[in-house]
Amino acid sequence: MSMKPRRGTAAGKALILAALLTIAVPEAAHAKTADVTVVSPGPTMGPPTPFTGVSSHADCPDGLVSGGGADQAIGSDEMSNGNHVMGMVPSADGATEYVDTPGVVGTDAAHWMAFGGSGSRSSDAFSTTPYAICLSSNLIRHTQVVMNKAQGPSTGLSSKLVTATCPTGTVLIGGGARTTPASVGSLKPIASFPTFNDADHHFGAIAAGDGEHDPDAWTAVGGIGGGRGADNMTYAYAICSTDDIDLKHVSTTVRFTEVSGPNTASTGQTATAGCTRGEGRLVSGGAAISGGNVTTTDFGKATSGGPHLNGSFPSDAAGTPAGDGTANPSYWTAATHSGGSPSQGSYSDVWALCLDVRHGHKP
Repeated sequence: MSMKPRRGTAAGKALILAALLTIAVPEAAHAKTADVTVVSPGPTMGPPTPFTGVSSHADCPDGLVSGGGADQAIGSDEMSNGNHVMGMVPSADGATEYVDTPGVVGTDAAHWMAFGGSGSRSSDAFSTTPYAICLSSNLIRHTQVVMNKAQGPSTGLSSKLVTATCPTGTVLIGGGARTTPASVGSLKPIASFPTFNDADHHFGAIAAGDGEHDPDAWTAVGGIGGGRGADNMTYAYAICSTDDIDLKHVSTTVRFTEVSGPNTASTGQTATAGCTRGEGRLVSGGAAISGGNVTTTDFGKATSGGPHLNGSFPSDAAGTPAGDGTANPSYWTAATHSGGSPSQGSYSDVWALCLDVRHGHKP
């Protein structure tokens, strides 16, 4: 006759522990993970002459790009007014842009391109450094790039807003912005940010605010100073998961900061936002120079034509750019510049997009 060990005996406790381990180990083996690494090859010098552009790229050898940015060296004299970001976008190969028919334009992009442009002035001090945020996750194994574009801005002191929206059943993990051509010296992207394709956010015209969850779209705003160009284009890019994941395990949180300035001519400003430990990994970020209140009203450009972006990049809490190989940075920084004229009422805006694959906000 066999005897079952009693619950309170050592043998009984051992059997209970063994049973719990049998249940727990498979669960742990299927834990959802997400980690990011910053890749940056360093600066590419230029543009060397007025009304030209320069491109550079960062590549993810062991993951997919979830976002990225750029940082520019501009010098310290009046020539600094001439250098501006022209684009920060995902790429299939580090050399090719997604610029054709809007919609889903690529899958599993692993490269990030950064573009710098010059106005009427150039300097040997100008350079552009790209930053790729490389995502490794056992939940988000594939991504897709959605592109949207619009003609403009084409007349002086105007802007053009365009929004790319993720397909239903996917999650937004990053985005980018681009304007062309570089030969129009005052044309540049002045905003790149996460948003929502819904009425509350005016279908992308109002940016996602601090603490908002699960944005599904990315907006780009092109701005122009005194120049004109009938062929000017503004592009927006959203980097989205594919629809084969269980969204109940995924949540994103937006962190946003807005600071006043730069207001006086030939000056710069920075703003930094970051993900808290409980919000998951920083997977991308955005930046803008604006007329303020971008999370409560439709985006409005700064009053003059000169304000522009000089950077949008992963960083530490003090705004220092993250170095090549940095694992799981927590902060994103926007670097803005007034250009050669005063710009009263300008604001610098920055967004950090935080991804949590352990807990979801959705029922």
